[in-house]
Order: sequence, then C-alpha cells, then structure tokens
Amino acid sequence: MRKGSSSYNQSHGYLNPNVWTDLYADYLYGFALVRINNIELAKDLVQETFLSALERVDSFQGLCSEKTWLTAILKNKIVDVYRKKPLELRGLLRSTVAEYQDFFDAEEGRWVVQHSPVGNWEEQPDALQNKEFQGIFKACMAKLPPLWSSVFTMKHVNDESSETIIKDLNLSSSNYWVIIHRAKVNLRSCLQRNWI
Repeated sequence: MRKGSSSYNQSHGYLNPNVWTDLYADYLYGFALVRINNIELAKDLVQETFLSALERVDSFQGLCSEKTWLTAILKNKIVDVYRKKPLELRGLLRSTVAEYQDFFDAEEGRWVVQHSPVGNWEEQPDALQNKEFQGIFKACMAKLPPLWSSVFTMKHVNDESSETIIKDLNLSSSNYWVIIHRAKVNLRSCLQRNWI
C-alpha cells in the first residue's frame, strides 16, 4: 500500500478511506434510499457516514470488513432520522383507529365485504420482483406520513423487531400498533387502486 493511502489502527489493521467513495458510495446510497425514500437525504446520510467513519478510524476493530463497518454507521444514522420523525409528527399519534373500523368486522375478525382485498395476490408470487410493482409500491410509500413510512420500513424492510422499533422511536406499544395498522391499510388501498 502507498504511504498515506490508508489509516492504520494498531492491532486491527488497515482502513483505506481514499477508496470508500469508489467502492461503497453506490451501495450505501441504495441502502439508505430504500429505507428513507428521499434522494437528497440519502446522499447526505452517505456523506455523514463517511465523515463519521473518518472521525472514528481508531474505533475500527477489524472484526468485520470496511463495507460492513460503514453500513453499521449508516444504519445508526438512519435510526437517528427515524427518531426525529416522531417528534415532528406527534399530533398524528393522538388520533384513534376509529376511522379505519369500517374496514373490519370486529366480531368476525374479517374484512367488511366492500373493503375486502381485490384480486388474487396469491397468483402473483413474483410481484415484488416486478419493476412496475416496485415503482407503484414506492409511490404508495411516499404518500404515507413520514412516521408511518419509518415504522413500516423498519418493520418490513429492515426486519427490526417491534420492541426495537418502539424503543428506537420512543413510541408506546399502542401507538406502534396503530401506526403499523394504518400504514398497512393505506398501502393496501393504494396498491389496489394502482396495481390490481
């Protein structure tokens, strides 16, 4: 390695910040964009990730690859974004699920006939691989309030546990379940109007 082209962390090996942009920027950008759904914010988060990594070079322990280490830093930055959203949207949490009760028959635990799912989703096992569907799904996600989108993304894209999401976003358990419910109902409605 060229002198000055990498940073050495005693006993943990080399990091090479000079190639991070070339090697990891596109991957990190894609990772952030899927979870944030905001182009400018995703770009900013990648830049912040690189800056934080440069400030923390001494904390690199060599237990993982540079890419994994940078991705972990980015994940923390994304969680910080999710944490800020509830503060901006606290008013949304005060409303109840009453407006969605007309979708379900509480006694039967089933969809009300006029709101039941349309079409045979089971007949489209590869729908998530379909580019047209992905575009419509992204557009539907963009219509969700940011808090709902954050919670849904953390749960169903990042595979975070409910307990982790509640803790990270400082939500009550009932608020969390209301948000998940509303996000799913809105996504279902949007997808039915635009996909099926």
